[in-house]
Amino acid sequence: MTRPGTPAAYFDRMYADADDPWHLAERWYERRKYDLTLAALPRPRYRRAFEPGCSVGELTLGLAPRCDELLAADRVAAAVRTTRRRTADLPQVSVRQLTVPDEWPAGVFDLIVLSELLYYLDDDAVGRVLRQSVESLEPEGTLVTVHWNHDVPEHLSTGDAIADRLARLPGTALLADHRERDFVLQVHGRTTAEGRPPASPAAAEGLV
Repeated sequence: MTRPGTPAAYFDRMYADADDPWHLAERWYERRKYDLTLAALPRPRYRRAFEPGCSVGELTLGLAPRCDELLAADRVAAAVRTTRRRTADLPQVSVRQLTVPDEWPAGVFDLIVLSELLYYLDDDAVGRVLRQSVESLEPEGTLVTVHWNHDVPEHLSTGDAIADRLARLPGTALLADHRERDFVLQVHGRTTAEGRPPASPAAAEGLV
């Protein structure tokens, strides 16, 4: 039997007790993981990016210098307010309250970042988010996923299980696969109209 997604009340309670309930801005674990995520991006810069589940905007602050436009979103109003405050001096960043997959922004992106998000969703919602991500990505666009890889009562999945799901995702090619005991970080590229994977960073600069 499929478990329902983590209820909205869980997130409301977490943010009611603290501005940064997961201590994303404090822990070395988080800082290192964000640095690895940014380093894994195959392009130096992106035209238009989408980061659903942005929480308090810690990764948003790292993505912003790499993006001409960045839409960060979260389902929790308190998280949206915090991210807006923290990015107020970054004109390329907009922050909206959205609940994916039911609310998905219009237009296309060349970067979508799903960080610590999918394990809160049930199987159907995960499938919809992944389909919407691929459909919203430009050819050769980048899809980044990074997820905690330990069992947690509020999580419906793990990083390894999400990676297994992504391996069956049509229209993408795996570009990077970084796995540690604690988390799984993957980068997929939207294939071209001819079904070819995006060029590697070395190929993009004519090194191979």
